[in-house]
Amino acid sequence: MASGDDDDPIIEEIDVYLAKSLADKLYLFQYPVRPATMTYDDVNHLTARIKPKQQRVELEMAMNTMSPNYCRSKGEQIALNVDGTTFDETSTYSVKMMDKQTFSSIQATTNTSRYAAAVFRKGELHITPLTGILQLRPSFSYLDKADNKTREREAANEGGDSSQDEAEEEAKAITVRFARPESEQARQRRIQSYEFLQKKQAEEPWIHLHYHSIKDSRSEHEKQYLFCQSVDTSENSQLVKTPKEYLAMLMPPLAEEKVVKPVGPSNVLSMAQLRTLPLGEQVKTLMKNVKVMPFANLMGLLASGTDSTAVLRCIQQVALLVQGNWVVKSDVLYPKNTCSPHSGVPAEVLCRGRDFVMWRFTLERSVMRKEITSIIKLPPEDVKEFLEHVATPRINRGWEFLLPTDLDFIKKHSDVAHRQHMLWLGIQSKLEKVFNFSKEDFMPKNSPQPEPVHISGEQRLKMAQERAQENKLSLQKDLDAKRPGSTIHIKQEPTSDKEDEPMDTSCHPSSSYIPNGTVNGYPSVTSSSFDHTNGNSSSQELQDFVIKTFRKHFVLTLNELKRLMNLHLASMPVGQSIFHSISDHMLQDAILLCHCKQIMVPFPAQSTAAPDEQKVFGLWETGEDFDKQRRLLYDVFTKNYRVRRQVIQTRLAQELGDVSKADVDRLLKECCSSHGGMWYLKGTIQS
Repeated sequence: MASGDDDDPIIEEIDVYLAKSLADKLYLFQYPVRPATMTYDDVNHLTARIKPKQQRVELEMAMNTMSPNYCRSKGEQIALNVDGTTFDETSTYSVKMMDKQTFSSIQATTNTSRYAAAVFRKGELHITPLTGILQLRPSFSYLDKADNKTREREAANEGGDSSQDEAEEEAKAITVRFARPESEQARQRRIQSYEFLQKKQAEEPWIHLHYHSIKDSRSEHEKQYLFCQSVDTSENSQLVKTPKEYLAMLMPPLAEEKVVKPVGPSNVLSMAQLRTLPLGEQVKTLMKNVKVMPFANLMGLLASGTDSTAVLRCIQQVALLVQGNWVVKSDVLYPKNTCSPHSGVPAEVLCRGRDFVMWRFTLERSVMRKEITSIIKLPPEDVKEFLEHVATPRINRGWEFLLPTDLDFIKKHSDVAHRQHMLWLGIQSKLEKVFNFSKEDFMPKNSPQPEPVHISGEQRLKMAQERAQENKLSLQKDLDAKRPGSTIHIKQEPTSDKEDEPMDTSCHPSSSYIPNGTVNGYPSVTSSSFDHTNGNSSSQELQDFVIKTFRKHFVLTLNELKRLMNLHLASMPVGQSIFHSISDHMLQDAILLCHCKQIMVPFPAQSTAAPDEQKVFGLWETGEDFDKQRRLLYDVFTKNYRVRRQVIQTRLAQELGDVSKADVDRLLKECCSSHGGMWYLKGTIQS
């Protein structure tokens, strides 16, 4: 020890004092985008303000507009964009030129307990603890003001095209609803949301300050508070410690950490802990962690004796069926008011993109990542995460679905598979509108075609009759098995002369061959393998649905009616749906039988509407006197696909005399939609 002390002698001892006069109001300002040699000491500071709780500071500094480095034309253009052509006391730049800039702060660190400002004088070191360390950077909030001005001008220009009648149409009845009591979990999510934090930050008022330059007499006076006002040892007791206390400060004892047991399965959660949760939570937790799983594996993870029907009911709430396997729903992985950990994309956008990926896997075994990215327009990191949940990369084949198709589940639980198929049709309809595509875009186009086989007409008729008979017997057997003790009569219809359905000449048995165009192994509604002999009960049920829907909506496109039909089928209890398939031809026949007629709307030649969106149907007869007004409205829209309100009022007045404004309002509300000052039949507004 003695030799060590000789090698490192003490040269000088310095007394250290703790100054507390500015301990709760001393901030260190840093300017990271400015070199240390270019200070702002000589720049004119116009205003200063602070939010003490948030430790947020804003400084407004003058700009030297006479400098040769200042572009006068750019400064005038920025001022014009921000303030417009009118100037008053609320204008950002009062001299019609950008003559100042604002600096806004962010916290460099939230823990300043290890930082202090020090002053050395006459062999004494005086230190003052820092309240905050702030980094000030130029603020570009004036660009937001310029954008708002542009939007206001555009809105004013668009609003000028609408007539007074359209303005009156904006008035709508308001339904008063009482909010449910907020749960503790929902309250915690709301408090942690970005919108709530922004609102809380905005609630704290600004405190305006007076800036004094570095050479000002007030600044010199305040600097004296950086020195300890009393050199008495008792006042600096915090710096006088025994060796033991000093060692404890340098190396504090380790505090025992409280072990919090996780609420879901992880590397440390046993199956016994998992099974203490309710069944629904067990299924949700397992699916959220595993992402994709066959139903048999799920049953194996649950406690023995668990009712499979109850599990099926729970799994459909948190997962969707893809190729006979269950894949966790997107909104379970990405709850509302969350965002991507990779890119910050909102949960709603992530859910749409992931649903598209899952839907593609209902069509085929493999997908290409580049193709997915080009359609959903999400960052590559998010797309890769979607694919890693349900697929594995294959050389030269893209991403292949992780599990083989579970044909046993599809066959055993055909009612569940059918319901999931209807749900996917509803999701497909929404995705087509969001991403602007059609299912046909993804059907295989370069698959090798077999050599053409010449078959005579008699052979084709015989093959079709045999196949129809086999399908009928198979359907009869399945229905008998599901409803023991009941007698089911299947309507006998001709098996030929079906002009609206293509004849299938393939030789694949239906039990083992699953075409790429199927959803979850279940034939689509346009598939030729569907049997269209539903019987009188399903036909009457279809007509009841159609007339009920038209009495509610009055005007519908074929595409919208099909979407509502799919939602109706998906909402029916498992096993109670009597629809096995509904073709477009059957649906249109049912529409015409329910006192509805097709309205021949003359769509423009450049219209992007799909064929089903151009087939518009309206309720023709309800037994009310108001049917006359409705038919006249339909006639108006056979001349043009969009009209002004005045045209409709004039036609009604010519045919029926004076028509009250309330009747016109009711007619437009029932049958039309307004956009840009023009009126369209429902569903015909061009995107």
